[in-house]
Amino acid sequence: RAAQAGQTHVQLSSRRARPGPASAQTACPAPGPSSSWRRPIRSSCLTEFIFFADYSKSSGNYIVDVDGNTFAGHVHADLLSALSVALAIITLHCRRKCPSNRPALGVCPPSDWVDRPERQPATMMCGSCANENAIKMLFMRYMAKQRAGRPVSQQELDSTMLNERRAPRASPSCPSSAASTAAPWACLSCTRSKAIHKLDVPAFQWPAVDFPAYKYPLEQHQEHNAKQEKLSLVQVEETVNRQRATEPVAGLIVEPILAEGGDIHARPEYFKALRSLCSKLDVPLLVDEVQTGGGLCGTYWAHEQWGLDSPPDAVTFSKRTLLGGIYFSDNLVPDQQYRVYNTWLGEPSKVMLLEAVIRTIKEEKLMDSVLEAGTALTKGLEGLSQRYPQLINSPRGLGIMCAVDFADTNSRNEAVQRLRN
Repeated sequence: RAAQAGQTHVQLSSRRARPGPASAQTACPAPGPSSSWRRPIRSSCLTEFIFFADYSKSSGNYIVDVDGNTFAGHVHADLLSALSVALAIITLHCRRKCPSNRPALGVCPPSDWVDRPERQPATMMCGSCANENAIKMLFMRYMAKQRAGRPVSQQELDSTMLNERRAPRASPSCPSSAASTAAPWACLSCTRSKAIHKLDVPAFQWPAVDFPAYKYPLEQHQEHNAKQEKLSLVQVEETVNRQRATEPVAGLIVEPILAEGGDIHARPEYFKALRSLCSKLDVPLLVDEVQTGGGLCGTYWAHEQWGLDSPPDAVTFSKRTLLGGIYFSDNLVPDQQYRVYNTWLGEPSKVMLLEAVIRTIKEEKLMDSVLEAGTALTKGLEGLSQRYPQLINSPRGLGIMCAVDFADTNSRNEAVQRLRN
């Protein structure tokens, strides 16, 4: 309809798009998948899925489900080419009698792995294990600083095996959706998004502080929003000082956008002040970019738009980067080996695919497209909120990571269902 009306149409990928309009054959989720699709559901802890994809019928700009519904999706030819190269390398390793077609990077990485830059992130399998290990690094940094260069004592090692030494608090944590249903304990202790994810699981008593509660449009509520930012920053400082009276403070964790909790945004000025406050308090800053990293915010990392005087101490990533990982400053590197470790430490073929993603982003200037599309999308949401103020409000966005608030839960659910179908 927008194209027919002569409105701007923004294409995020400039080539290799295939025709094949989206179409709905059934409701989504379908009212009842066939019995063959029920078996994998019963064998897992999950009982609900949005749809089962039929990847053999999916191509180009569209993904198809088992009921014949066609949705917008994308399989880029450059990724398929990179995957072919990765499979060829795996096959070559197998011909050389490699014991497995998936190298255990924490045990016996392939020889070409050492040719990569010396200063590289710690690769992980997913966002949950990236955040979990980043939090461990905050603890280790705190205790290394307490030891002031002395070696770990035998008493510390012995008491640790009996769980007798108390770990410092990773405190405070700004409200964060770092955890999902697959999250380990540290992430679950940080998250404030969904109670069902945390239910029945013991948690560390780590406090959270309030994120600024903005009113929109931003330009019409500058005084209110500035007060919200100041209140949040004061709360951070008070929480750190209060915690330090009884417990160590190892770090502060924040997301650029609280994505799982409703796409809650904050201005760059807030994050810049938060970074300065962390430096003043000597509290390492961990930025969780699992949801925001990869380019959808208009820069590869959302925190690039904050104008920081010094970078975060650690940045975690996953999802559209295709594997998890941690960027970290030198002061977070543990003194001993095997303290940030697992058998796989990611997967080399995913790194090759990620290299293809980054190359395509640069060659096709997709960041420019993201900014253009984000501007168009945000303006469209603003127009809808003005036209239907009783239904939606607070349009906001960073790149194409845009959101609105609905008047109530039922309205939101109905809109999502109708859009999907």
